Amino acid sequence: MNTVNDYLKSGAIDIVPLLSLALNKSNTALYTQTDYQLTAIESKQLDTLIQQRKKGIPFAYLSGKKGFYHLDFKVTPDTLIPRPETELLIDIALDLFNDKEEPCHLLDLGTGSGIIAITLADKNPHWTVSATDISQAALDVAKTNTTAQVSFFQGSWFEAVPSQTFDLIISNPPYIEQDDPYLDDLLFEPQTALVSGEDGLNDIRIIISDAPEHLNKGGYLLLEYGFDQQERIVDLLNEKFHHIKTFKDYNNNDRAVLAQIK
Repeated sequence: MNTVNDYLKSGAIDIVPLLSLALNKSNTALYTQTDYQLTAIESKQLDTLIQQRKKGIPFAYLSGKKGFYHLDFKVTPDTLIPRPETELLIDIALDLFNDKEEPCHLLDLGTGSGIIAITLADKNPHWTVSATDISQAALDVAKTNTTAQVSFFQGSWFEAVPSQTFDLIISNPPYIEQDDPYLDDLLFEPQTALVSGEDGLNDIRIIISDAPEHLNKGGYLLLEYGFDQQERIVDLLNEKFHHIKTFKDYNNNDRAVLAQIK
């Protein structure tokens, strides 16, 4: 194969974005320059990308970036690939503090590449935003993504911010059951950011248990979870939280809960 058209006809997985990545051309340019002859270096680079994609390496890791909300984020195998479902958390937080002048001290637990903390800090520069992760490698990625003022802390959940309190705590924690067959499709992503014990709730239990000590009066906890975990999570929240509100994602699956400290 020598031309763009040859590759387009090959049927390789994600061939259009792979061509775009290898040749540094837009999709439009590819379709208007189908007779473009690839150089030997370009062909070698593209063939390598095609083989990596065939092995199951996600395109986001090959390109090194992924869009989320209104920003592009660097991603590496040390971080989860941002999912559109998580944008729901951004919308909920923005609606909760919809007064543009209202201050908010926000904590993003398990920030990964920083998508939640950085997006909300970018949208609300007057907020005080902190983010934690147990992985220093993930925090290093998040720091390179920062477009607004965010304070980063390394540690497991609240151990990273032992004496701090917040108006809003957000987390998209690990919530997949350890034997879930879905994990077979996620082999290249960090398993510690995905899996949370036999029922997928180990980390959520810790967060719900410890959050009250780190919430200001009237503060909120906002969590993402699996589509079949809602009832159990609401039960966990009932002891120390009220005004519990659940949300479906844009595919109509149960996905998030917002609760206020009693």
